[in-house]
Amino acid sequence: MQELGLEFGLWFEPEMVNPDSDLYRSRPDWVYHFAHRSHTEWRNQLVLNLARSDVAEWLYNTLDRVLSGQAIDFVKWDMNRHITEPGWPAMTGANPERIWTEHVRNLYDVLERLRSAHPGVAFESCSGGGGRIDLGILSRVEQVWTSDNTDAWDRVAIQEGFSQVYPAMAMMAWVTDSPNPLTARRLSLRYRFHVAMSGSLGIGGHLDRWSTSELDQARELIATYKSVRHIVQLGRLYRLASTRTGPVGAVEYLTEAGDEAVVLAYWGARNYGPYPAHLRLAALEPGARYRDMATGEERGGAELMSFGVELPGPLDFGSTLVHLVRQPKLTATP
Repeated sequence: MQELGLEFGLWFEPEMVNPDSDLYRSRPDWVYHFAHRSHTEWRNQLVLNLARSDVAEWLYNTLDRVLSGQAIDFVKWDMNRHITEPGWPAMTGANPERIWTEHVRNLYDVLERLRSAHPGVAFESCSGGGGRIDLGILSRVEQVWTSDNTDAWDRVAIQEGFSQVYPAMAMMAWVTDSPNPLTARRLSLRYRFHVAMSGSLGIGGHLDRWSTSELDQARELIATYKSVRHIVQLGRLYRLASTRTGPVGAVEYLTEAGDEAVVLAYWGARNYGPYPAHLRLAALEPGARYRDMATGEERGGAELMSFGVELPGPLDFGSTLVHLVRQPKLTATP
């Protein structure tokens, strides 16, 4: 695949084991369980007792062989079920609560060893959606799965909450199909892209079912994101408006040097009452001029912060993206 310009990723749940497997048949004591009690299976899975050092060592060696034997560029590390029988019969009476801390310590150790042995592999954390997002895991992975809910309107609030603590570059945001597979909501492709552009853009739709016009529009929007992703992923975030307090949600990303800005705004169903026609920007240089890269129009920083950019109409579920570039200051010639 790499010769075609594609990178290969592997999505798996390494902390799980299927009871109908050679591993479980040979080592049934390696799963969390209580003696003389039945096991609870979810998704035909039991949970490996990663608190055990021998299980952690087996897991590392197994994954190391997989990553060493194939050209794998990306790993999505998922965990899709709870630990329902948190028992370790061999350690009965010896601090049974230790499994919760030892499991995490060994998980971190396995990840660190794998990253050291395979520095070219990018890792993503996932757990039943966004169930494993914390500073500990983020110090060992590049990105996290934000939520299984990919409905773009729901994601406006989800991503606003996520960004209170974590950076946009760590937030995976996928464009999925319409109607959404979870909510059945129908939203335009541009709207779904604009919402996903607030983080690390990905696509999780059935591309073979997209129309030619949708594929063409997707190419255009992907190119737009590539032109601004350095601003979104590495820039400073300013919150311009929130759907928690008004009809519009909007964010502004500004480069460290202040020479480029990206504004993303989205709104839902129109309610009765006033609708903001303009969105005031933040942290621009008042005396500088900024060019809108889509229209070529230039406006002053003071104007953009006091008057703002125009929102394109009070339509239901609309969105806009504005990319601004600060222009060089004119100098008088003698």
